Amino acid sequence: MTPSPADRAGRERREHSLLGPARPGPAQSCRPGCADCACACVFQRTKREWRPLEDRSCTDLPWFLLFTVFCVGMGSICGFTIVTGGAARLVFGYDSYGNTCGQRNEPIEGVRLTGLDHTDRKFVFFLDPCNIDIVQRKIKSVALCVSLCPAKELKTYEDLKRFAMVNGSELCSYELAAHKYPGLPERIDKCPKLPVPPSKPLPVFNRCTPVDVSCYAKFAEAVVTFVGDSSVLHRLIAGVAASKEIIIGLCVLALALSMILMVIIRYISAVLVWILTSLVVLGSLAGTGVLWWLYIDHRLYGNDTSPKLPKEAKEEMKAELSADSGQALLVYAVSASVFTIILLLLMLFMRKRVALTIALFHVAGKVFIHLPLLTLQPFVTFLALLLFWIYWILVLLFLGTSGNPEQNEETGLTEFRLTGPLQYLTWYHAVGLVWISEFILACQQMTVAGAVVTYYFTRDKNRLPVTPILSSVLRLVRYHLGTVAKGSFIITLVKIPRLILMYIHNQLKGRENVCARLLLKMCICCLWCLEKCLNYLNQNAYAATAINSTSFCTSARDAFVILVENALRVATINAIGDFVLFLAKILIMTSTAFAGVLLLNYQRDYTEWLLPLIIVCLFSFLVAHCFLSIFEIVVDVLFLCFAIDTKYNDGTPGKEFFMDKALMEFVESSRRLGRAAERGRSRVKEAVSEGAEMKPMAPGTSSA
Repeated sequence: MTPSPADRAGRERREHSLLGPARPGPAQSCRPGCADCACACVFQRTKREWRPLEDRSCTDLPWFLLFTVFCVGMGSICGFTIVTGGAARLVFGYDSYGNTCGQRNEPIEGVRLTGLDHTDRKFVFFLDPCNIDIVQRKIKSVALCVSLCPAKELKTYEDLKRFAMVNGSELCSYELAAHKYPGLPERIDKCPKLPVPPSKPLPVFNRCTPVDVSCYAKFAEAVVTFVGDSSVLHRLIAGVAASKEIIIGLCVLALALSMILMVIIRYISAVLVWILTSLVVLGSLAGTGVLWWLYIDHRLYGNDTSPKLPKEAKEEMKAELSADSGQALLVYAVSASVFTIILLLLMLFMRKRVALTIALFHVAGKVFIHLPLLTLQPFVTFLALLLFWIYWILVLLFLGTSGNPEQNEETGLTEFRLTGPLQYLTWYHAVGLVWISEFILACQQMTVAGAVVTYYFTRDKNRLPVTPILSSVLRLVRYHLGTVAKGSFIITLVKIPRLILMYIHNQLKGRENVCARLLLKMCICCLWCLEKCLNYLNQNAYAATAINSTSFCTSARDAFVILVENALRVATINAIGDFVLFLAKILIMTSTAFAGVLLLNYQRDYTEWLLPLIIVCLFSFLVAHCFLSIFEIVVDVLFLCFAIDTKYNDGTPGKEFFMDKALMEFVESSRRLGRAAERGRSRVKEAVSEGAEMKPMAPGTSSA
């Protein structure tokens, strides 16, 4: 459809308002037959210019196709496990001879007791369910397919015989006759370990699991190091079970506090930031003063600290104190003084940028009021991650029961293992965990950035789209999935080597030398820092893509240029903003913990409500982190929009600002300070020039 003249005029006004009049250059073309080319040039948009909310185009399409092919590969792994029977073996269970429970089986060559009909035997029963390998995290017991799990404790072989004759469920190996259990010599190795604990079938996965949790005390000890005996484990689990309603209520409280705090920060941002910075400065001054006072007190009165000692002992003590304590106090005092001076200089030169941080926090609070659905974004992201992680774990378990049957030489049990090229499917699946998880998180960043960009560059906030979040999601799905896939892949390239190095470090713990351990930790630390820097750059690249609809590399370069031009502002916002948000997370966690102490105080035994309180604290910090990380993304995107706005607009007619009133006040205040400083410099120059004119002539000279 051809745009109307009014639409074309409106678009020209928007372009003019952001960037000003078009300048002649290589991006212009002239109408044929025009004498004055400067008047007839038609501006052609290039990818290097900022055009907020203008034309949209697909970005990084090859990366979207590559990500689609990769996801198809992930789905093919799941299909492979289903076709080869790995999924069925995991769900229905299988015995130690390779037979799947609940169905008729084909014989396996070279393995005894295979090819059995287990149609009526639907449950997996372990002869010794408490025989757990702590290192490998797996049960080493022989497994059989049975038709019924023992609901009561079986203490003797007569009980085993009676259970088999009455219920038709034989709990000993298949080659043993049930009526001969008490007298067979093989019963010790091929029958369950007595007494047999009562068990119930596990839902969905059809495993007979003991009801008494004391059976898993060794496994719990491997996971939770402070559990020394089963009684402590019993009391902790009992405390969680008795306090489950309180735990749920406290988790809801943490959720409500996080949502309320994001709105309150808008109104207390100035007070909060200045109080925190003042406390840091006063704390450093007080600490420095105390250290110098201790040093001076030591130099003046250090000799009289022990008047009852003999003179020789006093002299010896004086020498020791002078050599050790005095020198240490001097070093501490000098270091604290240097730190305090640097901090005061930073606060002096960055005080204006602290005001910018306050203004951005204020505007971010307004964003959440105008876009309340932003508060639901952590729920959507968490749900997407949770569903994917559940799928990933299931497919990983499917892979663990897929492949060719092999007999373990140590235990004599049949295991299914992937051999040949198929063993690399697990590595492919592991890469998929990192890439797709990062892709989901990047989609959240792009969605939030698109909504904030729409809010910022819409002059009349009453004319915002009905659902800016939904509009941002639709733009992401339609145009920018390739950009998100590329950015998340870059993070994956850094994260996977770091995870591998961490795995090697854990495997070599206690066996590597000091140099190797130090080198590994340095590499892990460097990769972690690189990952954090790339995460921040990626986030700004997504915001640039949401503004200008450019590819990932172009957006990252444009965002990097803007950030470098405002390096001091970026440093201030990140330092002060992150510190304030961290304290907000601690505030939510401590408030929830305090409420938990009051509510759990009815549980008189400390160990009974210690674990519930720890669970509540961890969950409250996680919830606060999820919500305030959205707030942090909003602040970063607002700053990028603000930097672009101030770079291309100056508030004059035709180049009006897009920014909010709070940011406008900051700009006007900065301009007033700048004009005052300029007037001061001009007065100094005038005074200097007047002094030069009134300077008397040197002796021996005369006027012409």
